[in-house]
Amino acid sequence: MATDYSAEISDIRSTFEQIRLVTDPEGLKKRIAELTEESSAPDLWDDQEKAQAVTSKLSHAQSELNRINAMEARIDDVEVMVEMASEEAETDEESGAELYAEADRELKKIHKDLDDLEIKTLLSGEYDSREAVVTVRAGAGGVDAADFAEMLVRMYSRWAERNNYSVKMLDTSYAEEAGIKSATFEVQAPYAYGTLSVEAGTHRLVRISPFDNQGRRQTSFAAVEVIPLTEQTDHIDIPEADIKVDVFRSSGPGGQSVNTTDSAVRMTHLPTGIVVSMQNEKSQIQNRAAALRVLQSRLLIQRQEEEAATKKALAGDVKASWGDQMRSYVTHPYQMVKDLRTGFESGNPDNVFDGDIDGFIDAGIRWRVGQHSEDDN
Repeated sequence: MATDYSAEISDIRSTFEQIRLVTDPEGLKKRIAELTEESSAPDLWDDQEKAQAVTSKLSHAQSELNRINAMEARIDDVEVMVEMASEEAETDEESGAELYAEADRELKKIHKDLDDLEIKTLLSGEYDSREAVVTVRAGAGGVDAADFAEMLVRMYSRWAERNNYSVKMLDTSYAEEAGIKSATFEVQAPYAYGTLSVEAGTHRLVRISPFDNQGRRQTSFAAVEVIPLTEQTDHIDIPEADIKVDVFRSSGPGGQSVNTTDSAVRMTHLPTGIVVSMQNEKSQIQNRAAALRVLQSRLLIQRQEEEAATKKALAGDVKASWGDQMRSYVTHPYQMVKDLRTGFESGNPDNVFDGDIDGFIDAGIRWRVGQHSEDDN
């Protein structure tokens, strides 16, 4: 029994060392020292946006270092626990068995937490560490699609809540009968973009329509877009002549006006045709600033995609990395949510729609890394 535990702990230590190499605790300590110094500057809060970014990065770096240190301590502790169980079993078999059972429980938890740590090490893309801007749009399927889009917005909001991430709604365009035409929101957490980027694509819902008085089955679609939030260092300059700005009155469900001034902003980037609408801030100036940030983010990701496409074309391998339908949610005639890229599935759609999507996200991140490895070969 002790030999088996010894081999398992050895495997755990090997996995942990690989994670340590990628995480670089010494580099984290240096980063924490730099950010601590930056956060103590007397004029830091003169620029609130910059101050929040600095404190968020500092908090994330400290959390990462604490997780690594805590995991190392847990592995040491469980190794001692196994040694104690072995010694105890020689004189008191029942007491030794209890210690072994406790070690088993802790080893299972360590395996799970190591998997979570490993997922973080796979988020090494250029923008993976950024916060995310998510847009959900209703697709084909009429009122059911609008309702489905609203269900997805709630799903991501509940997922963020489960993980203690902040969500800031930027714009919501309501459908006439029910649901939404589209919604854009920020997920304010380090690595939110790298984590949620695997959710981008077309989602499909199959169910008995609650809007069909004949109770027929309906298939509807919604599109999810995930882009990284731009930072001051990105240098996405947009000439004023390239932007058309329209102002209008914010509206709520059913088209009702929610304020009495033209504070909502619709910004069109003329060279690309990209349109961004913002209406959730209180003033036109705030909505314009928010719209510009999202426009910059979309131009940034477009530039990255163009660069990636050019590289693939030069390599003679141009293939789509995302299918049109990346996930199906079925509530009739059976209960199943299945990711069509990874094969990961859940038999409980209610839990998934309530934000239980970590399994899908983790499988998606691993799948993406595998796809990139194939492309490199």
